Amino acid sequence: MQLAQLNIAKCKFALDTPEMKDFVDNLDEVNGIAEISAGFVWRLKDESGDATQILAFDDPSLIVNMSVWDNVEALKNFMFRTHHRDFMRRKNEWFEHLSEDSYVLWWVAEGHIPDIKEAKERLLHLRENGDSAYAFTFKSNFTENDLT
Repeated sequence: MQLAQLNIAKCKFALDTPEMKDFVDNLDEVNGIAEISAGFVWRLKDESGDATQILAFDDPSLIVNMSVWDNVEALKNFMFRTHHRDFMRRKNEWFEHLSEDSYVLWWVAEGHIPDIKEAKERLLHLRENGDSAYAFTFKSNFTENDLT
């Protein structure tokens, strides 16, 4: 099994504004770090190399990031032990606080590439039911063994 993740963010400003420039200008670098990180499997991207223009929700200010990793530790290492953490610390400059869960984790069969529909369903399940082996957050300790 491998770990899939979806996270969403609601931009405070349009991506082409000066307020979002530092975020946008560093997307390629941070995405590149992800792709060379140990345990990285796949990430959602369009022809431009990122996912900021993929409209997954009715609200165009909601941007998505989705990826697959070998395990939770690999994802956490990328998130918290690379240059990515510097941008996470600045998220309040660029993104609104969401009152509902803004990310979800779930286990997928090795080689499975999730689509947006699957990811949104997992996020909705998490929001409606809380952490479970089906859809969870870092706060829980669900492993692929919990799926049986």
